[in-house]
Order: sequence, then structure tokens, then C-alpha cells
Amino acid sequence: MSSRNKLFLAGILTAGVLSAPASAFDFGRPATPAEIKLWDIDVDPNGRGLPDGSGTVAQGRQIFASYCAACHGDNGQGGIKDRLAGGQGTLASNMPVKTVGSFWPYATTLYDYIHRAMPYPTPGLLSTDETYAVTAYILSLNGIVPADGKVDKESLPKIRMPNRDGFIPEPEFDPAKLFRRK
Repeated sequence: MSSRNKLFLAGILTAGVLSAPASAFDFGRPATPAEIKLWDIDVDPNGRGLPDGSGTVAQGRQIFASYCAACHGDNGQGGIKDRLAGGQGTLASNMPVKTVGSFWPYATTLYDYIHRAMPYPTPGLLSTDETYAVTAYILSLNGIVPADGKVDKESLPKIRMPNRDGFIPEPEFDPAKLFRRK
């Protein structure tokens, strides 16, 4: 069996297990809507899932200095972890620099990632407003939001990232094509 077919079969089996009611396994209980809401924090590229709140570049600068600069360096460069700023115009070069400003296609993805995964090692430490502020600051470091800018759930999805059109969309997935003989 090819690895692609194994992956497809694993997906089907996983979907069957995940869709089975808790009673089929004789333990647990269905999660309440309130419990689900606590974990339903992902944000779509179109902004669906962004919470109410806002943050300014100036606020973000202070929060970044306290929680982010130790890993990412002052101004988002030179730290021990990923570089966050610069790199515009390098993706087609022999030395591409993938940063928020040069590579990421959606500003909402930046908010989502910071909110769910940062700061290391205590993800989720930042409030909604602090997350918006750090997002605004990083976008400002990349020249995408002005130095006196502010972002919120209305403005963030409207930001057009420099590499928005730099990705090739996935072709439509057709599971039947996995099993066709050549």
C-alpha cells in the first residue's frame, strides 16, 4: 500500500473514532458549549474568530520588549529564535529571508499564532488587547502598519500582506483519485 493510501486510510479511521459518541467508549461525557468555547480560539484568514479588543503599536513595543525581545531580538531581528521583520523582496533571491513581512500571507494568522503559541514558554499569557498590540508592533516593524497605528478585529483582516498572492492554492482534493490505477 502506498504511503498516500496509508495516510488516506489513517484519516478515515481517525474520523471514525473521533465521530463516535463518547458512550461508544464507555467513558467521558460530551463537552458543554461553555467548555468548547474556551478552546475554540482559532482565527481564520478572513478574521472569523477574532475577539473584541484592540492594541496600538506603542503598546506593542513595550509588551514586545518584556515578552518577545529575549527570543526574537530588539526590533524583531537578531534573537535566538525566528526573525520577525525585514526580508521584503528576498523570496525570489538565492538567500530568501522569511519573516512576517516578507512571507506571511495574512495578518490574522499573526494574531492567531501569537495568541495560541506565544510567548514561549507560557503560551496564552497575553490578554486579547496585548496580543493585538504585539501584532500591531510586529506589523509596524515590517512597514505594514504605521508607527502610530492600531489594530482590532475590524482592521486586521483588511490588512493586505505583501506576500498575499505568493502562495499557490491547493488543488481540489478528490479521494477517489487516490485509488485510480495508472
